[in-house]
Amino acid sequence: MSKEYITDVKKWMTKKELVEEIKNKQIEARVLERLYFIKYLYEGDNVPEASDKVEISDNTGYDWRKRWNENGLEGLYPNFDGGPNPKLDSKEKEKLKEILEERSDWTTKEVKNLIKEEFDVSYTERHVSRILENFGMNHGKPYQQDYRRPDDAEEKLKKTD
Repeated sequence: MSKEYITDVKKWMTKKELVEEIKNKQIEARVLERLYFIKYLYEGDNVPEASDKVEISDNTGYDWRKRWNENGLEGLYPNFDGGPNPKLDSKEKEKLKEILEERSDWTTKEVKNLIKEEFDVSYTERHVSRILENFGMNHGKPYQQDYRRPDDAEEKLKKTD
């Protein structure tokens, strides 16, 4: 299989638009599942029976019924609050990316310290690695080099084979 074959796809929208569309459809799928649950209640099932049919816990079923009774269809939509605000806003992330692009040999620990010094924000090293992944930057574990290793070690190794 050639690489061209794998990546040959017509891009009708940007990746960001595509991800947003996926999120919208996921919400619709959740609402559909909840509507089926309500339909089973309409058909005479009790909450545990309807919950079994859509494979949710009884507690979730009672919650969905309560939300339906209080708000109708609107009550079945997920009410995500979006989570906490990011510690770095988009401008700060752009500035961080520019700083990181000046060098290619950053360690995760160095990036963590840079973020603390530059933006007064603390992240775990794991979260810093996620930020680097979102930037499309590679990161790896540095390996210690033996100071006794000769510069032509590979050549010497080939000669001994």
